[in-house]
Amino acid sequence: MKQNELNNPNEEETSDIDQNEQEEATNEQEANGIIQSGSVTTKGKHIIHCLTIIGQVEGHYILPSQNKTTKYEHVMPQLVAIEQDNEIEGLLIMINTVGGDVEAGLAIAELISGMKKPTVSIVLGGGHSIGVPLAVSAKKSFIVPSATMTIHPVRMNGLVLGIPQTLSYFEKMQERIVNFVIMNSRITAKRFRKLMMNTGELVMDVGTVLNGKEAVKEGLIDELGNLSDAIECLNSLIDEAKLPKEDTNDTSHDN
Repeated sequence: MKQNELNNPNEEETSDIDQNEQEEATNEQEANGIIQSGSVTTKGKHIIHCLTIIGQVEGHYILPSQNKTTKYEHVMPQLVAIEQDNEIEGLLIMINTVGGDVEAGLAIAELISGMKKPTVSIVLGGGHSIGVPLAVSAKKSFIVPSATMTIHPVRMNGLVLGIPQTLSYFEKMQERIVNFVIMNSRITAKRFRKLMMNTGELVMDVGTVLNGKEAVKEGLIDELGNLSDAIECLNSLIDEAKLPKEDTNDTSHDN
């Protein structure tokens, strides 16, 4: 009996050490995730994954090392993992981007818009160019008052052949962006194109720069708010998703 009493404190001490080691390993894993991919999974009211889209969206060509980039080959597998992970209940996308590769940005935006899990985006600083489709891809979008969004036509760097086929290619690419934005926001195609082709605002380019209030007024972004508003909204969406769905197959009628 005395021997058992002596062994119990040792067992508790070993258990505490194992728990501390596990917590340290978890913290180290989260820190590595932030450093390597700019993302982290947080545990509050609900378990949510925070994904950042910052700098320039990098596509098929590697950008210079001094550029801050979001690599689409890193983000796309993350989105698949988030959708498949039963522990993660929602996704928060924090956006501060100057734009970047159109096809890479659209690929990420399409994946986000196709997720069944609750998703909320928040534009911080800027959501320019291809950042616009990325911002509207979530089920609910926010923008802080000081942020801006630039809407402009598709551009291409490098050698461009001045032939009708090139213009047709640009038009088709532009239509892909317009269609995606109007399907995932409240802005109309006519209004979006008008903002996109505005010649009276930008000195060296065509397009329009919208601040936070203007982006909401135009119907591009759902709400003006800050981080706490976005998290509160995401928690509400998660709560709604957990509610039991009404049985729509009930065909019984009262006599």
